[in-house]
Amino acid sequence: MAGIRDVGRLFKFIATGIIAIAVGAFMIRGTMHMWDRPDDDSDADGD
Repeated sequence: MAGIRDVGRLFKFIATGIIAIAVGAFMIRGTMHMWDRPDDDSDADGD
């Protein structure tokens, strides 16, 4: 029965890695979007 535990542990490891990559990609995308915005454009949006 140790094989089933190993498979479950491996599945959990892979799922956690995929979630971490997805969250990291969204965070990087948001940071790059903030850096792309020029200051003049953000001032115009505020008005």
